[in-house]
Amino acid sequence: MTSVDLYAVIGNPVVHSKSPLIHAAFARETGQEMRYEAILAPEDEFAATVASFRQRGGKGSNVTVPFKLEACKVANWLTERADAAQAVNTLALGHDGILGDNTDGVGLVRDIAGNLKFPLRSARILLMGAGGAARGVLLPLLQNQPRVLVIVNRTRPKAVELQQWFSRYGVIVSADYSDLQGQKFDLVINSTSASLKGELPALPPGVFADESLAYDMMYGAGRTPFLKFAQEQGAARLADGLGMLVEQAAESFFVWRGIRPKTAPVIEMLRSIARQS
Repeated sequence: MTSVDLYAVIGNPVVHSKSPLIHAAFARETGQEMRYEAILAPEDEFAATVASFRQRGGKGSNVTVPFKLEACKVANWLTERADAAQAVNTLALGHDGILGDNTDGVGLVRDIAGNLKFPLRSARILLMGAGGAARGVLLPLLQNQPRVLVIVNRTRPKAVELQQWFSRYGVIVSADYSDLQGQKFDLVINSTSASLKGELPALPPGVFADESLAYDMMYGAGRTPFLKFAQEQGAARLADGLGMLVEQAAESFFVWRGIRPKTAPVIEMLRSIARQS
């Protein structure tokens, strides 16, 4: 009998996660013998949940809110991108220890530069938010050598902290929303949770340059308040985070299996499901 390798996504809540659907599609496409489940971890028992999963034979897991910072602590080693982010969304569970990685930024970059064909080199980038989502994407964005990356947050000190931490990797500036008046950006990324609450970050008008892309890391059936605002403000292109979700999953799959699955069919499958819901 063929043994089936076990993987999971661990979070709280986790019932809404599309990861089992995505990884099942990747496994079918690549002919991998694996099973992928969703595990709800009590908020104070993440480490115990990982240990229990590993004991059951778990080979790797994705980590979602609110455990990405805690996942750093259960890892014995961190990749450069996880260490820079100080947040982990992918654990590889080996016999000799646990590797912590962060595939969020690579997922974002592959969606923007690969799927959307938007050039990041020399771009003027505005990143809204200074939480875990922003932390996870800053290194891969800066490695693509934008002209400048401005990070703006409701509370300035958190933006300053990230600016200082990531300044070794490229040109990064921290700002208040009021500082953006009169500035224009080629790429504006929303990493805040405002879209989940149906709210709009305090963006001044006029920040979208000609041919600009507005990108919301959140995704759903309809346009988020940020994407509606961007359209009204003349952003040339709009994108949500569904492509990023699939691309970061593909990178996790590669970390675990050493195979890079095709992402376009899975992105289309999820779009189709969203249109029908």
